[in-house]
Amino acid sequence: MRNSNIPRGSGWVPLVARLGLVALTGTALTACVNDLLKFDAGDRVESSALEGPQNAGLLVSSAVGDFECAFGQYIVTTGQVTDEIDNSNLASTEAFQLDARTVNKERTHYALFPCATTEGLLTPIQTARFDGDQILEHLEAWTDAEVGSNRTQLIATAAAYSGYSHILLGEGFCSASVDGGPELTPAQVFTLAETRFTRAIEAAQASASTAIRNLALVGRARARLALGKAAEALADAEQVTAGFEYFAAMSAAAPRARNPIYQWNGVSSLLSIGAAYLDLTFAGVPDPRVVVEDAGKNGQDNLTPLRIQKKFTSLDQPIRLASYTEAQLIIAELAGGQRAVDIINALHDRASLPHFASVDPVEIKNQVIQERSRELFLESQHFFDVNRLNLPLIPPPGTAYVKGGVYGSMRCFFLPDVERDNNPNL
Repeated sequence: MRNSNIPRGSGWVPLVARLGLVALTGTALTACVNDLLKFDAGDRVESSALEGPQNAGLLVSSAVGDFECAFGQYIVTTGQVTDEIDNSNLASTEAFQLDARTVNKERTHYALFPCATTEGLLTPIQTARFDGDQILEHLEAWTDAEVGSNRTQLIATAAAYSGYSHILLGEGFCSASVDGGPELTPAQVFTLAETRFTRAIEAAQASASTAIRNLALVGRARARLALGKAAEALADAEQVTAGFEYFAAMSAAAPRARNPIYQWNGVSSLLSIGAAYLDLTFAGVPDPRVVVEDAGKNGQDNLTPLRIQKKFTSLDQPIRLASYTEAQLIIAELAGGQRAVDIINALHDRASLPHFASVDPVEIKNQVIQERSRELFLESQHFFDVNRLNLPLIPPPGTAYVKGGVYGSMRCFFLPDVERDNNPNL
């Protein structure tokens, strides 16, 4: 785990993100911003001065920190579109649209807002993706003599985190653009992720970086599952070491580094946990994997019942990014049958829950989906699961929304107009 609160020296994108312009990722913007940034400031350091091989470790840590920021932000923003999180904000109409599944491509908050908000999405992801790719490109060009003996391990880390940034982009958006290029389908973005993970696995093996190899194996299995490459995804998941877990670090030291789930649900009550996660049981036994308490009052809007999750209980509590558990659930989904039942029961044994028994393929599949929603609760998985598995939208589209209008049928975020308007290749 790494501290997210790290000074970055990764070029113009993080600075542009702070200006609220990161969604405009075309080459024309690069030139414009370069002109914009031509000024002398005695208390500032030019990013180019930091982008040498002697700072390779710092640059990788910076990319990791930007991803950790994006990862937490992705969870709270996409969670509001599904049944995981309800918005209990008092006055944000754009946040209400997240909650009601009616966000449209003209809206700017999900495109331009940074971390430490309840609505940003594209800016944090694109910042992390750009940083990861940029330092990876540098590391591939530099030599061991320039960087040091840990260069291959740094390549593995940068490639793995770039892969996860592409995963969030592909899972979160109906289409996307990378580095001012043309419009890409989610499948094309997942293919980019798969390529990054493959490089990470190669470098991790070469540098004996077991944790990064497992991280990349889980990521590549996730990408290949999304691509419909069942055999390849299964092979990756089978290789993950038993008991493996990898966490995104959070820190109370700065707003962008805090655990946003605890911040917005446990501290500020701007977000509430969805009613579907209250009092979950299996065969009548309370499920300890999803502990949600009714606060006995409404959130800040005085309309939404406030339900507090107990999975995260501090601002610096890390969030699980990848795990053996996720790999096992991928195996269960793809293999089905008794293999899936055995995996479910191993998870139940760990949680002291009764065993599941069935030979019905549909019932087994549905239980695997239910296990994913519980084991991976508030870990970035549910939004795309609703889309790729065509799960029912809760509440159903057309249902009256308490803050006005009705619930929509949105299952992914549109490529925003602000991106299209400023990218000549779109």
